Amino acid sequence: MKKILITGANGQLGRALAASVPQGFEPVLATRQTLDIASETAVADWFELNKPDGIINAAAYTAVDKAEEEQDVANSANNLGPMNLAVAAVACGIPIVQVSTDFVFNGKSGHPYRTDDETDPLSVYGVTKLAGEQSVLSVPGVEASVVRTAWVYDAGGSNFVSTMLRLMKEKDSLGVVADQIGSPTYVPGLAAACWSLLQDKLTGIYHWTDAGVASWYDFAVAIQEEGLALGLLDKSIPVTPLTTADFPTPATRPSNSVLDKSSTWKAMGTTAPHWRSNLRIALRQLT
Repeated sequence: MKKILITGANGQLGRALAASVPQGFEPVLATRQTLDIASETAVADWFELNKPDGIINAAAYTAVDKAEEEQDVANSANNLGPMNLAVAAVACGIPIVQVSTDFVFNGKSGHPYRTDDETDPLSVYGVTKLAGEQSVLSVPGVEASVVRTAWVYDAGGSNFVSTMLRLMKEKDSLGVVADQIGSPTYVPGLAAACWSLLQDKLTGIYHWTDAGVASWYDFAVAIQEEGLALGLLDKSIPVTPLTTADFPTPATRPSNSVLDKSSTWKAMGTTAPHWRSNLRIALRQLT
């Protein structure tokens, strides 16, 4: 059995990775409490004791707006941590999969972002995640893959889908941003992609989301429609499209978060389902 370190084990992706371990692998789950990846010494000691055969780093500081005020904390988790793991991976001669984000782009492109498109993050979160990518890939001798994703959710976690369902039960109307577009990502598919990168020993940068494109407004409307059909909601409320200017936030978000997955799908020999199909699958788990 190959032991695979999964960091961020309490998060949406960490839980999905632990629930979908391929045959021949054994997950070694680590949380921030059990392994401080930002500490070089802690990482070195942990690897000496546990001797894993691979790493999937799903740990991250993901409070996008709060990161504007906690730059050092975000950098420790999103940049220093991945670098320490990559250094340890090289020392042990094992591969590492680093999970990254659409926020490494500025959102101004007129086409879906390719893996080799120029990066230009607009927020502290994006800056630190890009730095993490670069730190991992720059370690001499590293066997690393970076998988960028976006708009991640699962059936039971704290995310856009669960927030929309809650607000649709509580409120008489709802406004949702309509001028930011991207592709929702149902987390079991992302977990499978991470395992595939590790198993197939793929290296470099990859993009993974569900197929199709939506605005946050489109996503919210679909959540309500599917929620009503499945009996998760007992009433329909008006959902109004808003602009980003109508809903200001501390961190600037890219207006175009659509990632081009074509090279990833070719390398993996698979494609992702449309986001609406995966949304229906996720919501059925709540019935």
